[in-house]
Amino acid sequence: MEKTEKKNNKVIIIVAVAAAVVFAVAGLLFFILRNKSEVYRLLKVYELNGTAKVNREGIGDIDPYANMVLQSGDKVSLDTGSMTLQADEDKYIFMEEQTELVLKASGSSSNGKIEIELAKGAITNDIKNKLSDESTYQINTPNSTMSVRGTIYRVSVYEEGGVKYTRVSVFEGKVATRLVYKDGSVSDKEVEVEKGKEVIIYEDDKTTNYLSDPKDIEYSSIPEDVLLNLKTSNDGGRQTSITNPEIDRVIYGPYYVTFTYNGEVFGTQTVEKGERAVVPTLKPAESGSWKFDFNTPIKKDTEIEWK
Repeated sequence: MEKTEKKNNKVIIIVAVAAAVVFAVAGLLFFILRNKSEVYRLLKVYELNGTAKVNREGIGDIDPYANMVLQSGDKVSLDTGSMTLQADEDKYIFMEEQTELVLKASGSSSNGKIEIELAKGAITNDIKNKLSDESTYQINTPNSTMSVRGTIYRVSVYEEGGVKYTRVSVFEGKVATRLVYKDGSVSDKEVEVEKGKEVIIYEDDKTTNYLSDPKDIEYSSIPEDVLLNLKTSNDGGRQTSITNPEIDRVIYGPYYVTFTYNGEVFGTQTVEKGERAVVPTLKPAESGSWKFDFNTPIKKDTEIEWK
């Protein structure tokens, strides 16, 4: 009887140890898999058609190529052509010529932070899925910062006459913008830019401010490649701020030429792309003239004023 009890106790101990091992292994696997999914971030060159370089700390300049894996902190520069970066599975950054940025990422794809330092040039950001409450996507320029949850928008940084500008054009969703002053401080005031609107921020030797409240996007000054990408988004079921027929007219024409006098419309003409407007037969006043060079090919909707 005593031997039977000892045998049963031994079996119980073996079963208990085996169960403990199974639970331990299962827990370890769960931790590893969970940790892997939480830490992994995808950063890569999705597509490259042009000349570019990647500068990596401790290594220096690297010639990029399609599907090249990037690291957080890499400085990416595009000289000519086009380049698309991918962050995680659903965030795309379309770079235009003469663009320079630093791409940073931390956390996980479902709970993390992406930050882009845009020094010059222009990028269009396409965030296909809405970010989680714990995630952020932020772009910083020399005079502004902006954050989103899910949207398509373009940011360009340029300089004219010693004045630095940031232009933010929103094609889907909305973008929250704030001013960044020369001393590095950030404005408490947040200006939201809605779908179909854009703002321009300037920084001169005296101040940093918005040129105006958000206004309608000037699509005629948006690069053709960006407009074609918007067509692709529309074809894929997205509803951007401009329809495909409107995009076609911006790119290919025909264009509307409007003649104005004292703020009123005097007449209109429809002109094919590259053709020239015709001087109206009638004049709105005895004195003055149309302030326009009628030898100029028409490449967008144009307003001509009598002065």
